[in-house]
Amino acid sequence: MTFSPELLTSIRDRFHHADVCPIQGPRAFFENAGGSLTLKAAVERTAELMAFPDNQGRTNVASKYLTDIIAQGRADMKLLLGASSGEVFIGESGTELLGRLIRNAIFASSGSLVIGSHLEHPATYSACRRWAPVAGMAYEQVGFDTESTVVSVDQYRPAITPDLAVATIIHASPVTGMHVDVAAIAQEIRSVAPDCFIIVDGIQHAAHGRVDIDDYGVDGYVVSGYKLFSRHNFGVAWVSDRLAVAPHEQLDGAPAHVWELGTRDTSAYAAFSEVARYLEWLGVQVSADSDTMTQREMIESAAVGIRAQEQDLVDAMMWGTGGLPGLGQLDNVRVVGPETSEHRSGMVSFVIDGHDSLDVVDELNADGVRTHARKQDYYSAGVLKPLGIENCVRASASHYNTRAEVEQMLATVNRLAGS
Repeated sequence: MTFSPELLTSIRDRFHHADVCPIQGPRAFFENAGGSLTLKAAVERTAELMAFPDNQGRTNVASKYLTDIIAQGRADMKLLLGASSGEVFIGESGTELLGRLIRNAIFASSGSLVIGSHLEHPATYSACRRWAPVAGMAYEQVGFDTESTVVSVDQYRPAITPDLAVATIIHASPVTGMHVDVAAIAQEIRSVAPDCFIIVDGIQHAAHGRVDIDDYGVDGYVVSGYKLFSRHNFGVAWVSDRLAVAPHEQLDGAPAHVWELGTRDTSAYAAFSEVARYLEWLGVQVSADSDTMTQREMIESAAVGIRAQEQDLVDAMMWGTGGLPGLGQLDNVRVVGPETSEHRSGMVSFVIDGHDSLDVVDELNADGVRTHARKQDYYSAGVLKPLGIENCVRASASHYNTRAEVEQMLATVNRLAGS
């Protein structure tokens, strides 16, 4: 069920700059894969806590206040990620954390092979390419299905061997918008190489679907604050009990499971807690049984509501709204991936024949619609080359977008496509 107009208004009111860019002015925001809108509550807590002169670990009331916020933040990270065990910690960014997890997993393993896929972001494959040879290991990237634009067990299976040391999986592609079955791939890996460390890039997925780390059977999962309704300059990593105590950078004498280095940014933990509180609130709004729900059930309910709302937005993009034909109905528009897919998560990438996608993004921006172009650079070439696409427009929606905004985007696309 999609959100009522009243609920959608209430949702948008909780975010900064929902319909107005602070520099450009009025605009529709379809650049959510590049970074979501930011919760007002996350900004307010950040401003409050960044002003504190105190640090955690001291014997004063302000320090205890900050320490309690950090502890709550860690609890909320596990709550949102669906993890009942392991450790969570904050780093500079999602990319930095993935690199760190992969590097330490490689050197903690006795295997000889590292694998990933061509669907992945360079955050994972760059780290694998850097550290596998240093550790004397081979690195292999498996292909993905170019029709579905999804990587699955079928692609991973031939590369899985008993000497597999580390495997990386991307939960959702920031180029195609398709999510993959992490649990199925992990299960296949475990059946052949039970000691393999499995690291998941959840950065694109986390804002669009439910995360259930307890169900995945993996050793690492990473998200980024700025793509999950919070702010820049922090990422969150979860590591399994096994990876938590593997050798890694830490201060001499620190407990084996500690991955945090230096004084914590309390405001980042508090900002993440505000994301959890927001999702709990949203879960209550879209549930008929909110009186008896646990916090986790509220977050799961929110994920269901987000999925339904974003599917409606994707349907509007594909099949039209406001009397305008959609991307899947225009002869001169080619959609990346299948027109209908259960794997699509709030995003449609497309090409308009006869138009460079970078120019299309400029045209959309001039008309007050924020999108982004993906091209064969070091961020996206691994995905676009197998698809035979030089560049494409990425229109990435989130649950706070509206059909009216989709209509605004389609008006420009229809004009450029000659309809």
